[in-house]
Amino acid sequence: MTQIKFRMIEDDLTLEEVTENTINIINTWLAEHQIVQNEVQKLMLYSHIKSMVQRAKTLEQLPELDLTLFDQLSEESLALAQKTVNLFDNLPIEEAYLLAIHYDVAKANESKNKN
Repeated sequence: MTQIKFRMIEDDLTLEEVTENTINIINTWLAEHQIVQNEVQKLMLYSHIKSMVQRAKTLEQLPELDLTLFDQLSEESLALAQKTVNLFDNLPIEEAYLLAIHYDVAKANESKNKN
């Protein structure tokens, strides 16, 4: 399968279309990893992805992050988040750390609901 790459600036892509496409891709990955989000988590993820897509379009930078604050994130969530960030040609690694929080919260919630 060819890696999708959203080139927001070069291809003049719209925020809405790329946000929806990215969410659809993420939902496929979450299903493959058996990660289920509740409605609040879905809304939060959508908002985060929309902001991330906007930053890819405007080249707005995140504030500097202390990556040691993210030491407790699971490898699975970080890998999924990095895969998401890799959909774009110009986002920094810090985006993945922030996004991984959403995946970890959904995983934790799912585990709690199974018990």
